[in-house]
Amino acid sequence: MKPGPIALVGSGEYLPVMAEIEAKLIAGRPSNYIQIPTAAAPEGESTLNYWQQLGIAQAQRIGVNPIPLLIRNRADAQNPEFSEKISNAGLIYFSGGDPHYLADTLRDTKLWDSIYAAWQNGAALAGCSAGAMAIANHIPSIRSISKQTTSGLGILPNIRVLPHFDRMFAKIGATILHYLQEPKGLTVVGIDEETALVGGLTQWEVQGNKSVWIFKNGEKTQYFAGDKITLNN
Repeated sequence: MKPGPIALVGSGEYLPVMAEIEAKLIAGRPSNYIQIPTAAAPEGESTLNYWQQLGIAQAQRIGVNPIPLLIRNRADAQNPEFSEKISNAGLIYFSGGDPHYLADTLRDTKLWDSIYAAWQNGAALAGCSAGAMAIANHIPSIRSISKQTTSGLGILPNIRVLPHFDRMFAKIGATILHYLQEPKGLTVVGIDEETALVGGLTQWEVQGNKSVWIFKNGEKTQYFAGDKITLNN
């Protein structure tokens, strides 16, 4: 088996506008759709329940089996009852919230070991917004350039992801861009809302309604749905 596809999503997880992309990710794989809203755990139970219900509705929309895992903390992530549910996954999806909390909660746990193994064996792995940021190796502190970058989950060591790019970063300044590209050699990937970059680890395709921006070596390039991108990861 080879690793499954990766989807880095700018926004719209579990919404009808992204149903086609999610259906393609799980097509030809086991029908178990693992949904992990851990990034939203600091916002409380009502937010976790919101993501759970939204995910279930999307799974029903595309005709697969929803398996929401409400991983609130590292104790949950070490619980074998949760990690055992990953073994026959077709698609594993991290929804939005706090990317730093998501990575810190899952890193070096039984759950992450199971997720990584499932992906290596062909399951699709997706993250939207915070989820997309956490999949990479570096999570920038986008709210303050004075704060240090923190470690992500490490699957994409030379990429930093900026979701909601058209809404939050379209007028990104040179100072912030320089910060985001340190250390040298990193590629900054800006993903517009309702858009996904699907592929991995080096060959990718833009899917969805808007565009993806690649910042590399001081250059900025815009790509649209259907465009292919090669990234040095």
